[in-house]
Amino acid sequence: MKVSGFTYIRNGFTYGYPFLEAFSSILPLVDELVVAVGESTDGTREAVAALGPKVKIIDTVWDDNLREGGKIFAQQANIALDQISGDWAFHIQADELIHEDAIPVIRSAMEAHYKDDRVEGLLFRFLNFYGGYKYIGTTRRWHRAEVRIIRNWKNIRSFRDSQGFRIYPNPGDELKGNSGRPLRVKKVDADIFHYSYARDPKSMKKKANYFHSFWHDDKWLNENLDKSEQFDFHDIDDLTEFKGTHPELMKEKIAAQDWTFNFDPSKAKFSPKGKLLHWVEKNTGWRIGEYKNYKVI
Repeated sequence: MKVSGFTYIRNGFTYGYPFLEAFSSILPLVDELVVAVGESTDGTREAVAALGPKVKIIDTVWDDNLREGGKIFAQQANIALDQISGDWAFHIQADELIHEDAIPVIRSAMEAHYKDDRVEGLLFRFLNFYGGYKYIGTTRRWHRAEVRIIRNWKNIRSFRDSQGFRIYPNPGDELKGNSGRPLRVKKVDADIFHYSYARDPKSMKKKANYFHSFWHDDKWLNENLDKSEQFDFHDIDDLTEFKGTHPELMKEKIAAQDWTFNFDPSKAKFSPKGKLLHWVEKNTGWRIGEYKNYKVI
């Protein structure tokens, strides 16, 4: 059983991505890590290359015609995916890590399902950190689980903005507007530590504006983009204090945190509908209308 990792990055230092920690977190699990590196001006490519002999870099140029709707992210993921050679493919994004304690669990799951072709992918829980490293998002605005390990089959492709994957009748169908179908997956007893909103307020604002530029056209950006210099972490519905341990690879970044964010539950910002739906979920575990781009078997 051979395992490949695949991912993408561009100007990771500029926008505060913990990409070196993210990519390093899966290196013990993979035989190779293919990274599509977009043209960068901040030393990102050199830093990725220094991760070691398992890393294979593909130099890419991001196509502005694929900017809206986050399509560029799926395209970059697929560029890397097309170059792997493993039986299983582990997709880690630039702000996601696995905990070192989960490595044996993940390896065992791949081994257990390796010969069962009904299993097209493996599903991970997500811990979505917000405002720093103390809180996680627990409302319906955050995805609770997603597929991060897939079969290396040519008709499995990154979907929409690379949040998840779909399987298509024929390779290339995803380029013809075919929406494919969700993968059939098994759950893994492991978490993805997602640090997308774990930045200082200025860096978070810079990253958020950058991210918006891959979802909207210039007209929308000019009319709607907030011009303030700092991200308002207090504009949030509900958070839960994280009681576990972070990956060892994040130790230095967490120790270097130089901003403070504390959540006040009395100031949670819910719409009336959102408050009702969250109450139902907290009391029953049922997330009404939850989007699931996978089918657990």
